[in-house]
Amino acid sequence: MKQRILLTSFDTWLKDQQSNSSDDLLFEVTKLDLIPHHLTFLRQLPVDVQLASTQVMEKINAIQPDYIICCGMAATRTQLSVEAVASCGEIVLQTEVDLEKLVAETAAIQISHDCGKFVCEGLYYLVLDYLSQNKLTARCIFVHVPVLNQENLMGILADFVLIINKLALSSSC
Repeated sequence: MKQRILLTSFDTWLKDQQSNSSDDLLFEVTKLDLIPHHLTFLRQLPVDVQLASTQVMEKINAIQPDYIICCGMAATRTQLSVEAVASCGEIVLQTEVDLEKLVAETAAIQISHDCGKFVCEGLYYLVLDYLSQNKLTARCIFVHVPVLNQENLMGILADFVLIINKLALSSSC
């Protein structure tokens, strides 16, 4: 049975940005025919926590995904980072995905405990909270994507596809 996976990315937020690396990565994934899963893309979300989370929750209700992979840009990072937690005030929510197992065979993905205090953390927190409050079985992770270039694109894309495949093929992640 094909797993339903929702993948999200953000739009740019600064006038001088030509693109958002999270969206660039998802665009590269759309070009691949090798992924045997049912992927739904929700690209170029507005860089606004409430607007973005509303769109993601509407899509969750519409397609009932098994997994949600939210992606955001992390211009100061050099490799993919999978976020373990998101917080709002004193409340900290943790993904139910076993991140150690998820990144075990990747070339260069780090597990992060700092989602950044920007729209990325807000979206991640609200999606985790929504899944919990509504007792949905879907699991969610947030992946921060560094700026992509010709030197790092293929390695980052390979690691990202490995994450998608591991989530889709393993009920224990």
